[in-house]
Amino acid sequence: MTFSLEQLLDAPRQLGGERVILEMTCLAHAPLLLDLYRHSLPELSFIEWAREPWDLARAEERCHRSREAMDSQPSFLDYVAFERHSGQLVGTVDLHSFDCSVPRCQIGYVGDSRATGRGLVRDAVREATGLAIRLGMHRIEAWCDARNLRSIHLVEQLGYVREGCLRDVERDPQGQRCDQVILALLPGRDPLR
Repeated sequence: MTFSLEQLLDAPRQLGGERVILEMTCLAHAPLLLDLYRHSLPELSFIEWAREPWDLARAEERCHRSREAMDSQPSFLDYVAFERHSGQLVGTVDLHSFDCSVPRCQIGYVGDSRATGRGLVRDAVREATGLAIRLGMHRIEAWCDARNLRSIHLVEQLGYVREGCLRDVERDPQGQRCDQVILALLPGRDPLR
């Protein structure tokens, strides 16, 4: 099966699991994302974009750019995740850095600190991983700051395999060089749990 980025235009606007619903990011999500970022910023110390101050205008711009790109010339998929029964925002999850020749992509995720410990972000990542598999990805990667043990543990619970560590590969929000742990799921070999 050959994969092309044009297939992303047909990606579902909504994904549903037993406990979470993922909606493709749109402008209406901006106030919710601003609330998530403000409450969770201390726990987002591993994410480069989290060091900048967030206001509603910045959240709206993020949502607008994301949706505009996905609707025109997509190179990524960006979803907002909600708990099914309460409608509470639990985080975001995206598929990005597609390489059509393998095919492969990376998965990224940010959880709302108020949803910690209930497995809802893990369920959202599972749904997005399932979408990547349905899109025909042979390899799905998660790159995690080596200090972010919760993030690493989350994808390991889903069957992602730790492959190695890239040392001093980038700078963290504080400007310090940091290591990235590379984990991957190969759907033909590693069962999604």
